[in-house]
Amino acid sequence: MPIKIDPETERYLLDSIRRFFAEELDDDIGDLKAATVLEFCVREVAPSVYNSAIADAQTFMERAVTDLGGVQFQPEFDYWKRR
Repeated sequence: MPIKIDPETERYLLDSIRRFFAEELDDDIGDLKAATVLEFCVREVAPSVYNSAIADAQTFMERAVTDLGGVQFQPEFDYWKRR
């Protein structure tokens, strides 16, 4: 599934990339270079981060479902026991 970034988020990311280059690498870059870095990150880095997040979520959900019986168990036929 291709990663899509909405225009507002893309503007923020491009500004952040330009700022990173300026403050951390002492290199002022323009829009084209920032967009190239963003495209590289989206195509090369983001899928690994996404896959890792999905694997973490899957592990979390599997544990939650495995424990579901203990968490959601309600005693049956206890009306007369309570009286």
